[in-house]
Amino acid sequence: MSRQRDVHLQIMWNRLISVVEEQALTLIRTAFSTSVREAGDLSAGVFDRQGRMVAQAVTGTPGHVNTMAAAVAHFINDIGPDRIHPGDVYLTNDPWKGTGHLNDITVTTPVFHGDALIGFFASTAHVVDIGGRGFGPDATEVYEEGIRIPIMKWVDRGELNRDLVNIVRNNVREADQVVGDIHGLAASNETGRRRLLSMLDEFDLTDIDDLARFVFDRTSTATMEALAAVKPGTYRNRMQVDGYNETITLATAITVDEGGMHADFSGTSPLSRFGINVPLTYAQAYFTYGMLVALAPGLPNNHASLLPFTVSAPPGVILNARHPDPVAVRHVIGHFVTDLCLGALAEALPDVVPAEGAGALWNFQVSARSADTGQPLAPVELLMFNSGGTGARPSLDGLTATAFPSGVRTMSTEATEQVGPIIVWRKEIRPDSGGIGRQRGGLGQIIEIGPTDGYRFEFSAMFDRVDHPARGRFGGGDGAAGKVYLDDGSPFDGKGRQDVPAGRRLTLELPGGGGFGDPAKRDPAAVENDRAQGYISP
Repeated sequence: MSRQRDVHLQIMWNRLISVVEEQALTLIRTAFSTSVREAGDLSAGVFDRQGRMVAQAVTGTPGHVNTMAAAVAHFINDIGPDRIHPGDVYLTNDPWKGTGHLNDITVTTPVFHGDALIGFFASTAHVVDIGGRGFGPDATEVYEEGIRIPIMKWVDRGELNRDLVNIVRNNVREADQVVGDIHGLAASNETGRRRLLSMLDEFDLTDIDDLARFVFDRTSTATMEALAAVKPGTYRNRMQVDGYNETITLATAITVDEGGMHADFSGTSPLSRFGINVPLTYAQAYFTYGMLVALAPGLPNNHASLLPFTVSAPPGVILNARHPDPVAVRHVIGHFVTDLCLGALAEALPDVVPAEGAGALWNFQVSARSADTGQPLAPVELLMFNSGGTGARPSLDGLTATAFPSGVRTMSTEATEQVGPIIVWRKEIRPDSGGIGRQRGGLGQIIEIGPTDGYRFEFSAMFDRVDHPARGRFGGGDGAAGKVYLDDGSPFDGKGRQDVPAGRRLTLELPGGGGFGDPAKRDPAAVENDRAQGYISP
């Protein structure tokens, strides 16, 4: 009887995963912003009545999913159990109760079966603009970075909060896109809610409590078995990245014991005065992700798989930003946490841990403005995601132009050009950018872009690996550093607001990943294939 019950619960678990996948696909279909519908910069999941994540959609990023896993408890506490009603929808973009910066909006919807609260659906998406200075690292306080929405009711018992809608519309540059994306988030949760209630009726259930216990129990057992692959002890690593006009040192000491893994970020550089600081919850998200992909890539992501991984950092370091520290581009430094922590375990897991990769996304956030003040054209906000190469793996080459650890997709040229006055003149693989080794590092890209006639660009650079390329591992060579320059060769800074005049072009050479192992041991056939494909010079 127990085995039959387990099979029954496993079937429902699989069904629940299909529910959250449909939730995520609804968001992609209804999103206004290209960052959501083209790049998949989102997350979606279902939670029990206590706010613990039971299942997440595969579609999504660790920075969204793993922070959202902690966010729903904040919604429950701030709204208050006595104010949670059928027909409600809540939202926030609070960096310390959501995903780490203002441009990500998290929407949570309670689910009632009859009169009983049985759980929640939550989803997160990056919006193209949230006001303030615009998406970029130049602010020195979070107040400058845009409108900060505390946990509030977007819909109260079926009634849209038009005052809040009006506040949002009047504080962002792309009002239709931003408000449309919030409605898309609410619609995706509603899809999940309806599918879950249909599932409960089909299986003759009143809640998901038994199912959640089953999911957590099985996941916890499997996670702790996977962690046993690492010998108890303390493992350390340090790495340097560009920062904002000042080199940043990231440091970690990972302690492994029978209870799980703990990453301490003592020794990391102090906070920056600019918006590259990282709330600790975001650093935890990418630490946890790195450990799970190394040790248990096949495990589901839920409350139980995240629970054994904890972090700490002293106040005042760049991986522990606190209000009102500026955090707008927290992803730039935050994405390096995965390689930092994997590097600490490289000696313990030499056949698992890859070389360092490009890490941070090379987001290109553009404020397209009229070049002729006498005949002004409509201002447009654009966001383009781009990725360098990943580090080589112990048995495989690195991946080319692939976002790791964020997992977002690179936006297509056609989709980007459709939404604003931008021309992508060139977009190709960057030869010789992968570090040499027994396994070659992944290659970066070369992207040449410029404004269409009548426009100029004001853009916020948020690039890294320009001064500190990805390091190879176990004898592998470093990846190529990134470059940013105008069509006449004038170099641009890796971070900060800069201009591309009308009629000019900007070139981005994205960094490559580090190589793995002794280059002399590379398969000659692989070298010849690299030459034939144009990955390396003759």
